[in-house]
Amino acid sequence: MDLGVRWKLHGDGRTPAPGAVVRPDERLSWPRTFGLGAQHVVAMFGASFVAPVLMGLDPNLAIMMSGVATVVFLLATRGRVPSYLGCSLSFVGVAAVIRAQGGTSATVTGACFVVGVVLFLAGLAVRRFGARIIHAAMPPIVTGAVVMLIGFNLAPVTASTYWPQDQWTALLTMLVTGAAVVCLRGFWSRIAIFLGLVFGYVISWALDRILGRIHSMDASGKVTDHWRLDLSGVGRADWIGLPSFHGPSFQWSAILVALPVVIALVAENAGHVKAVGEMTGDPLDDELGTAISADGAASMLSTAVGGPPDTTYSENIGVMAATRVYSTAAYWAAAGFALLFGVCPKFGAVVAAIPGGVLGGITVILYGMIGLLGAQIWLNARVDLRNPLNLVPAAAGIIIGIGGVTLKFTDNFLLNGIALGTIVVITGYHALRAMAPAHLRQEPLLDSGTSSYDESGDQRASS
Repeated sequence: MDLGVRWKLHGDGRTPAPGAVVRPDERLSWPRTFGLGAQHVVAMFGASFVAPVLMGLDPNLAIMMSGVATVVFLLATRGRVPSYLGCSLSFVGVAAVIRAQGGTSATVTGACFVVGVVLFLAGLAVRRFGARIIHAAMPPIVTGAVVMLIGFNLAPVTASTYWPQDQWTALLTMLVTGAAVVCLRGFWSRIAIFLGLVFGYVISWALDRILGRIHSMDASGKVTDHWRLDLSGVGRADWIGLPSFHGPSFQWSAILVALPVVIALVAENAGHVKAVGEMTGDPLDDELGTAISADGAASMLSTAVGGPPDTTYSENIGVMAATRVYSTAAYWAAAGFALLFGVCPKFGAVVAAIPGGVLGGITVILYGMIGLLGAQIWLNARVDLRNPLNLVPAAAGIIIGIGGVTLKFTDNFLLNGIALGTIVVITGYHALRAMAPAHLRQEPLLDSGTSSYDESGDQRASS
């Protein structure tokens, strides 16, 4: 049985040829592969620490379970879909609502566990009936818009949380990272994001020594005099220690609040699979159902022990776009690092100490790359944005997703951000398509490449 754990050496193992990419079943030399794995870990660390903290969950457990979830995903997809699974930011708002209702950490993880179950079943439905049920619901105009709003929805995190903590360090980090991505050659260009973080860490330390404390917003949102780089937590942290575990608790009120996130997660997975397929030139329609089910199973496993739900991580799509390395060997390395880091509170404290200004500079580039992958899907599918049938639902959904617009039904049930933007794009497109004149509906509903998969899927079903 092929589990996708064998990789061919790409070229000389040092760097891809001009215009080439390192495919999922290929790898660079092992030292370079481990370096890329470390870069993937660093890329996801910011959100994977911030999200569970905002949800009131143990960040070290989140990191450890992200490694487990990534292994589950890679095995389930047999190494065809390069992806890192980390704590989903889509659940942060859900957790806040549940806690406002008096829910505990167990209540939060219980509701998220049920979302994982529903997501797993949705993936099985895609495997049974074919990718057509996803592509019919989300043709290229829809998928591109969803990928775009998922990426750009993260912009307020940069603008309101990270950048204001130290605007000049953020600007310097952004410039150095951008220059590293474009100007460096070979392996060094492949770890440009990591180098940008290291630069930001060092420059923050130097500015503390030269200029002293900075008067700005800290990580909690309060304007105070504080050090840019605070290492006090590192000294207090242990070298080795297990995170805290707890079981889930199930309450219908909390479950109903969390269920709408399924829509966003299906869209995220579909967008990720589509984006990776576009970047590697290998259509992955036949892996879509498996990827969605694997995401659900990984979330169930994580929340069952008290961790946050995990999903395919947008940040790592940006890293792949920058490096052109899609090797799943790098993700296995990243998963191994995450498992080790999860049982090392001291390392977690070092990563958690990365200054907010540094994260601001890095995320400006990463989040922008993620959003623009949606535009890449439109370009490759030759989506006509002059057609109002395409333009109107995409425009509305993107603004809702980016702006964090909220639709409140009751005090305990609301939709906002990615989930609401996704619903507007999907339902808006199909409702308008049903009412539109024939000349606006000339584009096929299914995107190119789906029919061949569906035919093979039908043949397998009949055999």
